[in-house]
Amino acid sequence: MSRLFTQPVSAATGHAAQLFTAIKGAIGKVPNAYVGIGTNSPVALEAALNLDGALRKSSLSAKEIEVIKLAVSQDAQCDYCLAAHTLMGGKAGLSADAIVGVRHGTASGDARLDALASFVHSVVTTSGDVPANVVLAVKQAGYSDAQIVDTLLAITSITFTNLFNRVNVTEIDFPRAA
Repeated sequence: MSRLFTQPVSAATGHAAQLFTAIKGAIGKVPNAYVGIGTNSPVALEAALNLDGALRKSSLSAKEIEVIKLAVSQDAQCDYCLAAHTLMGGKAGLSADAIVGVRHGTASGDARLDALASFVHSVVTTSGDVPANVVLAVKQAGYSDAQIVDTLLAITSITFTNLFNRVNVTEIDFPRAA
């Protein structure tokens, strides 16, 4: 059960209603996380959507973005985002084994994606300066400085929804992640 106020999409008015209509038109439904965020702060939902829109224009592929979101969500232990991004990762071309691999830091079958996931896990689970060898490893895997910056943007994006769902205990409306 959600901890924060949530109203049905059909009861939304104003800016929240506009955002919900756009989301439903784009993906066919309004996921519970977006309902919860938008019910309470249409500004926050709009910012999250704009951030994801910027990511789609970034130097990262859809598959790389999902690797990042899966790695961060695993480290945050956000069951909602793990479910959502396991589904999205599959749609982006990640196999079930690759999804588990990038989540848990084991081999995914793609050394470049493994290096990206390892970089993300390190950034998210440490404090202070990220060790130089961690940055060097992701660069040696073929990631540019622009892609590293875009990776940080993707981490920022998923961290917001991870935090929201962990506070709200959002009801999962996607197939649960294995």
